[in-house]
Amino acid sequence: MSPANISALSRRSFLHLSATASAAAAFHVMSEPALAAANRPGPLTSDKEAIFIDANENPLGPSQPARDAMAAIIPQGGRYSDGLTDDLINTFARIEGLPTEYIHAFPGSTPPLHGTVLAFTSPQKSYVTADPGYEAGMFAAEEAGARVIKVPLTKTYAHDVKAMIAAAPDAGLFYVCSPNNPTGTLTPHSEIEYLVENKPKGSVVLVDEAYIHFSDATSVLDLVKAGKDVIVLRTFSKTYGMAGLRCGFAIARPDLMERVMRQTGWNFMPVTAVVAAVASLKDSQLVPERKRINASVRQETFDWLDRNHYSYIRSESNCFMLDTKRPGKELIEAMAQQHVSVGRIWPVWPTYVRITVGTRPEMERFQAAFQKVMTGAVAMSLRGAGALARERRTQRLAGVSGHKSPQFT
Repeated sequence: MSPANISALSRRSFLHLSATASAAAAFHVMSEPALAAANRPGPLTSDKEAIFIDANENPLGPSQPARDAMAAIIPQGGRYSDGLTDDLINTFARIEGLPTEYIHAFPGSTPPLHGTVLAFTSPQKSYVTADPGYEAGMFAAEEAGARVIKVPLTKTYAHDVKAMIAAAPDAGLFYVCSPNNPTGTLTPHSEIEYLVENKPKGSVVLVDEAYIHFSDATSVLDLVKAGKDVIVLRTFSKTYGMAGLRCGFAIARPDLMERVMRQTGWNFMPVTAVVAAVASLKDSQLVPERKRINASVRQETFDWLDRNHYSYIRSESNCFMLDTKRPGKELIEAMAQQHVSVGRIWPVWPTYVRITVGTRPEMERFQAAFQKVMTGAVAMSLRGAGALARERRTQRLAGVSGHKSPQFT
């Protein structure tokens, strides 16, 4: 398919072509919305009644100051206005006490994640991640020809850093997402610090803090300030509600950043995203308020699950893993019939599905639909051709079968 033809399609429509997984792999760069859409039952894409709690989006959207800033900059949208990005970096540097040369802005955190994997992995340097864990880096590792090593989480659902070190004496990059996607669970700062101090010489630790503002976790930016072999990713897609605007950071020592930039290249940032990000950073009440709202709705959902004796993994993020006690794919299909799109499964936990915390009304609809499905009020249909095709897509995206897959261990 030519670039011209691709541009004529919406991303969602393109991802629901029959060759979804192979087409996505051809683009190399994988992201949360691509993974969510590729696993979404087809009819939901045109279902105007549907709610989507499958992509870890923030339904609150940008804050009011961010919206005002975007409205004000639109008349200047014909200019690149690169000075605005300098303002964004300076604002973040001042808040976090970092040198500006340690910070680079990107349209989201996906480009630096991809670039970091390409920079520090190779056929001789493995990529080490958690299982279950966020999958995007595995696709970049495949592109680099690197071995992918997936290490199970601990009993408390933290990254097992000692096992990660032991599993890969040849590691080039360790990926730690805390809070973890998909479990929403934390890896303590002390454990990440242990990983940094005991990893193989020459390797780098990539810490994805996309969800950190939903939790009480301590950032590892102090390790960057201390000059360690650490790269931190931040995004405005989650707590700040700017997933559709695309803005994020990579933070690292300049020598590490230079290697990442060789892979990502450099381009101007979208001005609407930049001014919205600056306004969001300057709003001191935004993060505490968003954190409170998410925690409140999440706890109400957990309370309901407890009352109804359903099993789940307690989270400190805007998503959690829910045990369906049956193949998760069947539940995804059945929930779609109830106009509710829930998140994907991870092969290591085939009975669990990931649930994104939505608004209170959205979670009430989720509860009603889930109760109907689990009590048999709505029958789960046998897998049809569409479900089977989605299963094959998911397997290819997970590197289980299909297109040339990463070398998983």
